[in-house]
Amino acid sequence: MVIKQKKLFWQILLVHLAILLVTIAAVAWYSSRTFDSFYITEKGVDLENRANLIKARVVELLFNGTEAHLRELVVDSGRASGTRITIIDPDGLVLADTNEDPVRMDNHRRRPEIDTAFSGTPGQSQRFSNTLGQRMLYSAIPLYRTEAHGGDGSDQGAIIAVLRLSVPVTAIDAALTDIRVKIGFGVLLAIAGAFILTFLVSRNISRPLEEMTRGAELYARGDFSRRMLLNTKTTASREIASLATAMDQMADQLDDTINTIISQRNQLETVFSSMVEAVIAVDREERIISINEATAQLFEIERQGTQGKLIQEVIRNTALQEQIERILATGRPFEDEIILERSTNGGTYLHTNVVPLHGGGSETIGALIVLNDVTRLRQLENMRSEFVANVSHELRTPITSIRGYVETLLDGALDEREDAEKFLEIVLRQSEQLEEIIDDLLALSRIEREAKDSQIDFEQLPLRSILEEAVEVCRPRANERNITIRLDCPEDLHMDLNPTLLERAVVNLLHNGITYSEAGQEVAVTAAMVEVAGKKKVQISIKDSGIGIAEEHLPRLFERFYRSDRARSRKEGGTGLGLAIVKHIVQAHGGQVEVESTVGEGSTFHIILDS
Repeated sequence: MVIKQKKLFWQILLVHLAILLVTIAAVAWYSSRTFDSFYITEKGVDLENRANLIKARVVELLFNGTEAHLRELVVDSGRASGTRITIIDPDGLVLADTNEDPVRMDNHRRRPEIDTAFSGTPGQSQRFSNTLGQRMLYSAIPLYRTEAHGGDGSDQGAIIAVLRLSVPVTAIDAALTDIRVKIGFGVLLAIAGAFILTFLVSRNISRPLEEMTRGAELYARGDFSRRMLLNTKTTASREIASLATAMDQMADQLDDTINTIISQRNQLETVFSSMVEAVIAVDREERIISINEATAQLFEIERQGTQGKLIQEVIRNTALQEQIERILATGRPFEDEIILERSTNGGTYLHTNVVPLHGGGSETIGALIVLNDVTRLRQLENMRSEFVANVSHELRTPITSIRGYVETLLDGALDEREDAEKFLEIVLRQSEQLEEIIDDLLALSRIEREAKDSQIDFEQLPLRSILEEAVEVCRPRANERNITIRLDCPEDLHMDLNPTLLERAVVNLLHNGITYSEAGQEVAVTAAMVEVAGKKKVQISIKDSGIGIAEEHLPRLFERFYRSDRARSRKEGGTGLGLAIVKHIVQAHGGQVEVESTVGEGSTFHIILDS
């Protein structure tokens, strides 16, 4: 439930006003009651003093006068002083009254002021008079016999009567009402002044805090340009100024810290995004915290929108999920390898490095998985293994043959001249084959090394002359097999090249074309300028109409010792390194070699070089 908070200004204003109103009201009420009590008391004292002025005359008339004289005194004195005067005997009977006939008046013995006076003490009371029909103030004093002669009655205990004077309270009420009006007017002025003063004080206290609140809201939105102390009035308290200073210091520190964090985050994000390795961060609930672009490309997913999703929803790989569950359960880092199955190009081998992901403290908040694509490394390892096996096999074959025939000669065949010569011719051919393999291996190694160290020299030469030299080298073999070689190359086509290496590459391709063509067929060598991806290139093509190459062999055709038709290759001779040498020569020239082939229709090799 959201509680709606009041502003500090209203809290201060309303609380102070409430306190002031209660205080002023209490003072006003107390003052009114005090004035009321004081006025009544003073009026009672006045009535008592009036009674004392005439009590001696009343006592004298009680003993020496008649009721008519007594009544005349009461009426005259009462009307002269605006006071009602009543005389009551000890039995409560009214002897004389200013306004009424005593005969018709009730017994007054139990009236409070009279009862008090008969006890020997002056009495006072206020009540509504049924006779006069209004509220009255009564003051009664006892009358003693000795008072007729000027005594104070202290030596005589008998009370002969009670003298009571009364006045309407209406006049008192009018006076008190006037006083209350003046007090009320003063209270209103005091409240107005207090309201203005409280308003100003409240604004002086709350305004700096409101300014700080607005500044804090700007800080919360990342804007630290505003400074509190500069916007704080000089009338603000020391505490407010100290708070403004502290907030300014906090803003400076936050600005520096946030800028540092943003800079570090940008640096990390740049490193994270530019990493070749795929990186995945998940929390303890296996929800993705972050992935980099390499991960998105590796798993063919969209990077946006993956944060917060379960890893199983985004990447469906059982082995990866098991590794995540393992690190979250044990907390111990480990390395492993998984295979990402592909619909094309086989599987992708991924080396995984899995470590726990820690938060600000030492607690584990998730896991971090770094995946390295080691498919190429695995392929190279396989190629290396195959290369070693092929080299061993290619070398072992002539060596085994040479050894076998030499042993045969040593066992007695040397005495048979005809057999010996035949065996020695075989040994010679096998040794020449062995020499060719070694020469090709050394040539391939030399080309790789010189290309790597930029030791191959290039010069601007006409391409046709190089192709003519290659054709002449291969023509004797072509004539033997009744194969025609056709050359088509513009005379003005010049380019930077290494003549020896490029000639060897063309010779190797021509040799293959002649070897796998039938008698009477043609091998065409053409060169021309072509446009590749918007750039001018030189394309050398060697096309034959031979047996062709099956499609499954094309991706590996330029590997060392790889043969698409091993039986025919061995029959026709060759080291199995010719196409590998072509590939490295072309790469040394900054170009690429491609092949197109259809079984039964022939093959076309393209050497594409920069013009």
